[in-house]
Amino acid sequence: MNEPQVPVDADLVPLDELAPAISKAAVSRRRFLGFGVTVGVAGAFAAAGARFFPVFAEETPDTTPIVPSYDAASARWTFVVDTSICIGCGLCAVACKEENHVPEEPIYNRTWVERHVITTDGEMYIDSPDGGIEGFPPQSTAPGAAGKTVTDAYFVPRLCMQCADSPCTKVCPVGATYTTPEGVILVDARRCIGCGYCVVACPYGARYLTPANEEVPNGMPGVADKCTWCYHRTTEGKKPACVEVCPVGSRKWGDASNPDDPITAIVQEGAAQQLWPEYGTQPRVLYLGPVNQEA
Repeated sequence: MNEPQVPVDADLVPLDELAPAISKAAVSRRRFLGFGVTVGVAGAFAAAGARFFPVFAEETPDTTPIVPSYDAASARWTFVVDTSICIGCGLCAVACKEENHVPEEPIYNRTWVERHVITTDGEMYIDSPDGGIEGFPPQSTAPGAAGKTVTDAYFVPRLCMQCADSPCTKVCPVGATYTTPEGVILVDARRCIGCGYCVVACPYGARYLTPANEEVPNGMPGVADKCTWCYHRTTEGKKPACVEVCPVGSRKWGDASNPDDPITAIVQEGAAQQLWPEYGTQPRVLYLGPVNQEA
């Protein structure tokens, strides 16, 4: 049998050549997730595929900054969300979808807003109609909340936690999910095979698979997507779109390695806390104000 001919000078095999091999060698996502195929098996498949297809090889993704003067290695980007002042307007979700070409359907979100409501019987109800992109109705839409007297309520913006010990990077069988020198986790859409491992592994529900729409992030349907803290903006010296558009400043972002950055003072004060630290993922998004700490 003739050995496959691999392009010598190409970093990546063209998708039109790679697709038939993947469809022949891989099983469906349902079989991956529903019939107990382990990450180890997927890793073995990826290792074997690396012999023939460079896309499966364990190579370091290109994280060259967009701006030459941008020093990625020295930055320690940190995101702080202040729930005590968030008004749940949803402008952050709107800006995110516009900036990153996120599908309009409410089930696809890089960032979203939740409303946490506590009633007189001590129960907590959480709702997020359409991801909070249109704001919130006067009454909670959470099942069982109707008619109950509310004693407290607050809004909790959500996004990718950019975990220092990230499960998503560990389970990706082809290295499509990777970490930049500054600690920002990105997805290489050219390498992603849409297996969905990272979507399941993320304990914060911050990932989804892009649908076959006319306009999707990276222009490639069927691959994993998530919040990138607007990496294309931050490497140009700009703020993430959601931070820039927030009318009350409840979203804060900056370089915690810079003593003159306001974010550094917030971190040093120690009031900002991780969401669900029991997961052990060391998220880089910190929260000020009330937040549900029960995972």
